[in-house]
Amino acid sequence: MGQSRSRRRLRGFSLIELLIVITIILTILTVAACERHYQANADEMAVVREIQTINTAQAQYKSQFGKFAGNLTELGPPASGRVGPSAADLIPGTLASGQKDGYTFTLTSTPSGYCLNVNPSVYNRTGRRTFYSDQNMIIHQNWSAESANASSPELQ
Repeated sequence: MGQSRSRRRLRGFSLIELLIVITIILTILTVAACERHYQANADEMAVVREIQTINTAQAQYKSQFGKFAGNLTELGPPASGRVGPSAADLIPGTLASGQKDGYTFTLTSTPSGYCLNVNPSVYNRTGRRTFYSDQNMIIHQNWSAESANASSPELQ
């Protein structure tokens, strides 16, 4: 009797043992996938907050200097010297650099104000959406690698 048990053990795992291992692996994979999804959502919400920060800074800049800033450097802190139209110190230097939270922020002047394009540095790795905003302060989004624009759906 002892010998037959040891022979059975040498043959491998039972079907129940394999099913338990597969179930555990699938559970771990499901939890990891959900965690990545929630992390991506959190990262994108941080980017939306940064866009709101830039829009608010643009309103302050226009109030102080009579025009919108033409680039992020004009909204950022001065490298040295005093605060002024070339460096208004309205946004942190990390945001003024144009790279933050895995996204590239590009601010340009337009005849009617400004436009802000925010795209993932590496689409589908650092972000799943592109964003756009302008002097209207409405944030638009695009769920593809194509840059969002004023006709893209509004962020709800």
